Amino acid sequence: MTHSGGPWTDRHVERVVGSLLRFGVVASAAIVILGAALFLAHPAASAPDYRVFHGEPADLRGVPGILHDARALSGRGLIQLGLLILLATPVARVAFTVYAFARQRDRTYVAVALIVLTALLYSLIASRR
Repeated sequence: MTHSGGPWTDRHVERVVGSLLRFGVVASAAIVILGAALFLAHPAASAPDYRVFHGEPADLRGVPGILHDARALSGRGLIQLGLLILLATPVARVAFTVYAFARQRDRTYVAVALIVLTALLYSLIASRR
């Protein structure tokens, strides 16, 4: 079994998927922790009013704003980026399985994985409305 050009076994795919999931969760946690540390290191000028719910600022509700704030090392931006990576991890896993099943020439599982990937992407895109 070689992954560079030979056939992909189920064991190889399982290892890659496991590594992908581990990397996504660890990267997400590290970024969230860094963001939380930066956020707590720079306390707000005034105490928050917990009687009224205030959602995230508008710039942190979309990917471009999150990336902009994360590049600026904003604590909130990094926390949002970490959560975005955590959400993207299972999507990446399903996308990889589509690729792996295609490499194994397993049309049935490619079709099933594409249906799952389509449902995941649709749910993410539709939730923005």
